[in-house]
Amino acid sequence: MVALQVRTDRQAPPIALESAQGRLDGGMEGDFHVAKTTRAVLVVDRSTLDDLGLAPGDLREQVTVEGLREVTSLAPGALLRMGGIALRVNGPCDPCTHIGELLEVADREAFRVSLVGRRGAVCTVVQATAPVRVGDEVEVVVPAVP
Repeated sequence: MVALQVRTDRQAPPIALESAQGRLDGGMEGDFHVAKTTRAVLVVDRSTLDDLGLAPGDLREQVTVEGLREVTSLAPGALLRMGGIALRVNGPCDPCTHIGELLEVADREAFRVSLVGRRGAVCTVVQATAPVRVGDEVEVVVPAVP
């Protein structure tokens, strides 16, 4: 994992952290999504940010990973283990024009389209035994197909 961010409210800029504690069945402590149950944590691969000339946190993600380009297409139910937490993938994050507005891009619709299929995965914390830290390895555990 290359970065962790929280936002204290919807309009607040991301605050970079070195470590964070997850809340079981929610999000990251200190983030305004902490009490949400399905869209609590957004995980984005750094390649998306690099391709668009963005920095960690610019897409309002709480977790920025590296080497997981397929994070947006992970199956619901897959687990992302990192440090002392595990995140359950609930599905892809659908791009919206609001993110372009926050980033003050000229063509918000074109920016939204550029994020289709790579905006990241929305997740919920399903294990929180210790903090997660920048630099922790990320392991993907894909559920068995019945």
